[in-house]
Amino acid sequence: MPDSEILDPTEEFARYRRTVLAAVVVPGPAAVRRTVRLRRRRRWAALVAAVLAMFTGPTLGYVALHRPEPRPGPVLPTPDRTDGPTPSGPAIPSGTPSPTGAGPTPTPPDGRISRNDLLATPVTLPAWPAGTQCPTGGVRLTADGKEGRNALLALDHGDVDGDGAQETVAVVQCVFGTHGWQQVVAFDRDSTGRVVTVGRVVLSARERPQWLIGVQVRGDGVVRVQVGDIYPGGGWAGEWSQRQWRGYRWDGGSFRQVSGPTTFPVNPHEVNLVVTATDLVLGGAPDGSRAGSTTVRVRNVGSAPARSVALRFDLPAALRPDGDGWKACRTAPGTAGGPVRCDLRGLAPGAEFRLALGLRVAPDDPLGAGTAELTAQALDAENQVVAEVVEYDNVTPLPYR
Repeated sequence: MPDSEILDPTEEFARYRRTVLAAVVVPGPAAVRRTVRLRRRRRWAALVAAVLAMFTGPTLGYVALHRPEPRPGPVLPTPDRTDGPTPSGPAIPSGTPSPTGAGPTPTPPDGRISRNDLLATPVTLPAWPAGTQCPTGGVRLTADGKEGRNALLALDHGDVDGDGAQETVAVVQCVFGTHGWQQVVAFDRDSTGRVVTVGRVVLSARERPQWLIGVQVRGDGVVRVQVGDIYPGGGWAGEWSQRQWRGYRWDGGSFRQVSGPTTFPVNPHEVNLVVTATDLVLGGAPDGSRAGSTTVRVRNVGSAPARSVALRFDLPAALRPDGDGWKACRTAPGTAGGPVRCDLRGLAPGAEFRLALGLRVAPDDPLGAGTAELTAQALDAENQVVAEVVEYDNVTPLPYR
């Protein structure tokens, strides 16, 4: 390069100051301060942008984890929560929803009626057997059992119809005439508190059962009735009756038997033996003794069989059994003086025994005329005497001469 083309920097800067700076207006102090502030802002903005670019993501998380915890302030009490979260739809009541238009289930009336209330309240009874004089409508039960009244004999309480409330079950008796019909009746109350009749549980019968003794209501609603085959009275003792417990359940319209026996076995006390004997005439014998015979007849006119029959002869010591007629006895009669017993087999209703029994007086015995006694008795399986309603015909005199 030629030397004339080499530029001298000193020369050039001097020329610049002479031509350019002369036209430049020098700013005042206020303008200088504004310019400085603007430059500082731009510098800090650039610096912050650079820092953010370097410390994004994990860096910011790290910084946050290591930031000092703020000092705890006062703890404010948390108010009790009274409302749950606001449902997105309409509120649904808990429990099983009722059908549209259905109201709450009504509470069943309390049918537990005390004895005093039942005696003080006119009631309606189910029909008695035809031909009786027993009333049914507006009946006032009594506790005295007087003739011409309806007597309250026993009662119990329990839920017999399954409605959740108790009812009252009573044994009542119509004291009109001599039979004394009985029935077990269930009572309840209606919504107004009035006593109403649910129905008849069981009615006594002319055949069986004649006697309604007691009543119990079980927890499952079954009504248990103690029944007897024969009603006491007319010479029939209450302990002779056979007793059973029978269960009855309400089916919505009536009571029906659901447990217990439905029939009675033959009552052994219904046997009725009747005994007769002909006069004993003693005649002389070649050896000097006197002998004779009597015909004994034993009939069973009752409705029960006699398991076995025992004949007892209350004889004077001089009269002793004689002859083959005594072979009918299951055990040989004794030969010692005093009463003589002859045990026979069983006797069905309507059947009879006929025995020709000989008796003899020893030689030179001064026995004169007199009357012995003959008794016929039915025996049970334990050889115990079975009592009868009619006992006078079980004994007969046995004259001898």
